[in-house]
Amino acid sequence: QVQLVESGGGSVQAGGSLRLSCAASAVATNNWDMGWFRQAPGKKREGVASIDRDGVTYYAESVKGRFTISKDNAKNTLFLQMNNLIAEDTAMYYCAAAPGKRLYGLVPSEAYTTWGQGTQVTVTS
Repeated sequence: QVQLVESGGGSVQAGGSLRLSCAASAVATNNWDMGWFRQAPGKKREGVASIDRDGVTYYAESVKGRFTISKDNAKNTLFLQMNNLIAEDTAMYYCAAAPGKRLYGLVPSEAYTTWGQGTQVTVTS
């Protein structure tokens, strides 16, 4: 079973940047549709960005123009570059994968079956 391990979270001032990474334990990024989700305390988990096996990307309206999802197939790693961070971006961020599925657009979390443990992002003002 493929495991996903996120890293790169931390505390940053508003306007700053962070780059999240998600390392897969096996060949995954070039075969699977993958995504980043986040969940703030007391709120529902929401999709942030996704990328399909062909590299087509999708973004939530709240992060368009600020976040960039990408992947390195040679390293089986998914990334989320987050720029111009705001307080509302504070959340636990999760990497997810959908083995064997073809997803179109930013779909609900229920479509993904493989998850990482999460990495905390805190934006201070």
